[in-house]
Amino acid sequence: MTIEHPTSCARVALSLALVLALVLPGAVAAQSHHPPPEPPAEWGPISINLEGYEYPHPVEFMNFRVFGQDVRIAYMDVAPTGPANGRGVVFHHGGSYYGWYWKSQIEALTEAGYRVVVKDRLGWGKSSKPILPYSMSLHASNTARLMDHLGIAEAAIVGHSIGGQMSTRFAFLYPEKTTHLVTINQIGLTDRRPGRGFNPFDGEIDADPDLQAAYEADVRTDTRRYVEWKPEFLDHLRIRHGQRLSGDWPRLAYVRRLGGNLRSMDTVVNDWPHIKTKTLILGGEIDGPDFPDNARRAAGILPNGEVFLIPNVGHNPHEEVPDIVNAELIRFLATDPVEPAGEGGR
Repeated sequence: MTIEHPTSCARVALSLALVLALVLPGAVAAQSHHPPPEPPAEWGPISINLEGYEYPHPVEFMNFRVFGQDVRIAYMDVAPTGPANGRGVVFHHGGSYYGWYWKSQIEALTEAGYRVVVKDRLGWGKSSKPILPYSMSLHASNTARLMDHLGIAEAAIVGHSIGGQMSTRFAFLYPEKTTHLVTINQIGLTDRRPGRGFNPFDGEIDADPDLQAAYEADVRTDTRRYVEWKPEFLDHLRIRHGQRLSGDWPRLAYVRRLGGNLRSMDTVVNDWPHIKTKTLILGGEIDGPDFPDNARRAAGILPNGEVFLIPNVGHNPHEEVPDIVNAELIRFLATDPVEPAGEGGR
């Protein structure tokens, strides 16, 4: 089932965005900003574990062993600031990002009464960087472990980009822990593995990258992800550049290559028919020519899927138009979960 409908709050915001885009394109363009052509001289090294980089809320750690290694996962566990509704939400960041970029959603949802947990996935952000075989299922199991650690029996699961794939795999493996599933501009809405072969990681990394070339590649990638670049997005570029200056960069580069193999090794499209959880496929429409159609198709395959697409917005709508995303999250998460067959509800 596919449902595509802006709600009242989002409808007003969407209308305003469309008016600005269609009637005043020059005004919108005049407000655009661009990253500097080269990294500013004051950008120094940044730890691969982001020590010293402030997150919007206190960061805690869960210690455990996996594949014979002692590791820890960093997370923020933020209590409701408004009247508590007894519900929780767990956020998963995208492949090039970190838990801190959910700051607007944390504020909106805690104000609406939700307990919000945001983790840095293993191998990223403030979490450990172990050398091990990463997989969608491993990341899903780490989310389940974290929920158990925090005493959270069930929660809504939200993921952006590759985090949407990880959230989908979680709902597939742990339906009893998932009240709602939301993917935001998820990659991998089609299975692109057939005919592409497989190139196993040979262990080779670029331990001494050309910093200017790497920065320019980051700029090209990031500016494609937003319809309108804003100065606050520069933190993403600053972190990536600063980590390349770190003495521990070779280890992070190695871990990134291990994690990058997820895209060629796994797919979640076959999980969809088995996920009975209420699912929202949400995203900015300007995310490659096929994203809107693929999003609608995915929502149609999911037994309880719906889609919410935002015109004139790119890959990171939760940063670009947070008010629209927050309103839709609050609307969707307030709906009653699907009752599991034969269990009389959650």
